[in-house]
Amino acid sequence: MSLLEEFMIDRRALIGAGAAAAIVGAAEWPTAGFAATPFPGSEGENMMNFVKTTDGVQIFYKDWGPRDAQPLVFHHGWPLTADEWDNQMLFFLSKGYRVIAHDRRGHGHSTQTDTGNDMDTYATDVAALVAALDLKGAVHIGHSTGGGEAARYAARAKPGTLSKLVLIASVPPVMVKKPGNTGGLSIEVFDGFRTALAQDRSQFYLDIASGPFYGFNRDGAKISQGLIQNWWRQGMIGSAKAHYDCIKAFSETDFTEDLKKIHVPTLVMHGTDDQVVPFEYAGPLSAKLLSKGVLKAYEGYPHGMAAVHSDIINRDLLEFLRS
Repeated sequence: MSLLEEFMIDRRALIGAGAAAAIVGAAEWPTAGFAATPFPGSEGENMMNFVKTTDGVQIFYKDWGPRDAQPLVFHHGWPLTADEWDNQMLFFLSKGYRVIAHDRRGHGHSTQTDTGNDMDTYATDVAALVAALDLKGAVHIGHSTGGGEAARYAARAKPGTLSKLVLIASVPPVMVKKPGNTGGLSIEVFDGFRTALAQDRSQFYLDIASGPFYGFNRDGAKISQGLIQNWWRQGMIGSAKAHYDCIKAFSETDFTEDLKKIHVPTLVMHGTDDQVVPFEYAGPLSAKLLSKGVLKAYEGYPHGMAAVHSDIINRDLLEFLRS
């Protein structure tokens, strides 16, 4: 049984016993300052910091730094937002890069879509953003679900728009166990995600953030209540419908052929104690499928390692960018 499967079983037990008591610092949870930012009107083709897709969806993005600098495009995990990358964006901005991060459709401040919540559409939305900003030679950096999105985009990217790719604790090649992928996680794990989200999304997100995502359920972990609250905040401003659909997108999409089509230098970064996207089912397999892939394993690091070990991850990313 995988660690993620054990987590879902433990979570069901917590629900029966009263899960709120098990959340770190739940009694001290602040109630002020976490209201979602109202979504602006959708007039015009492209509002400031929004790109309008062909199906009318408004994709929110951040774009910081010199327009003539090399662009870095960050792809966030489920069910988060561009804010997941604030640490990296500030760091690489200080190093002279142009840093860009968007909210996936249905997530954050982008349109709360009830359709198009699949990897093909996500990648098409990224292409629309790249075209709107006229990005050339960009490095795309994806975490978790965002790694899947980045891989599918990279496999279809127009010549000249992509120079390198980074996959951090990412879902490729494929997460779910199925014929030809006997080492994946059972579909029951992801069915459990859907059930928990539909029953009590807010509590479910607290369970994930305070437990396996950052490895805060490990003995000796240095727990950050701020990270837990910020994870919950990002998740709750998105669309429940889009988040529900995205579970299928990140767990069942097979990226094998996408990885084979990517021929730019690609750094695959993965922690060996990843309880959400287990190391042995993802990082090493992706690196083997990439023609120019390099695997960098991080002993004992969790799924959210870019946050809890940002100094190490940022250092290694910078080395890869400059190589």
